[in-house]
Amino acid sequence: MNEKMASYPKELKYTRQHEWLKLEGKTATVGITDFAQNALGDIVFVELPKIGTEIQKDKPFGTVESVKSVSEIYAPISGKITAVNGELIAAPEKVNQDAHAAWMIRVDVKDSAEANGLLSAEAYEKFVAEEKEH
Repeated sequence: MNEKMASYPKELKYTRQHEWLKLEGKTATVGITDFAQNALGDIVFVELPKIGTEIQKDKPFGTVESVKSVSEIYAPISGKITAVNGELIAAPEKVNQDAHAAWMIRVDVKDSAEANGLLSAEAYEKFVAEEKEH
């Protein structure tokens, strides 16, 4: 397992389920964190919803399949999907290469205040460090 210290971009918010969110006005970009892709191992398949799908905060919206397991991806915010990263369907390994660049969906956000409960990069790093100890 790669024990290098992952760097978590400060402009992103994070969930305890290991998703990241970048909020720009009423548009949110969502992906999974470096910690998540590292824990999953080699990602072989990404299943994402169709554009126009309504997602709800803390509910699954897709799955990531690795050689080890299948994991659900949880919505860090509610809204309607406006874009899906089709590159990940053809090349799911892009998530392993750079999890914070390999966005999964873009969402037209219903209530940006939902993002207030998400973790900062510092808080997420602390959370991940504690999780590694267990």
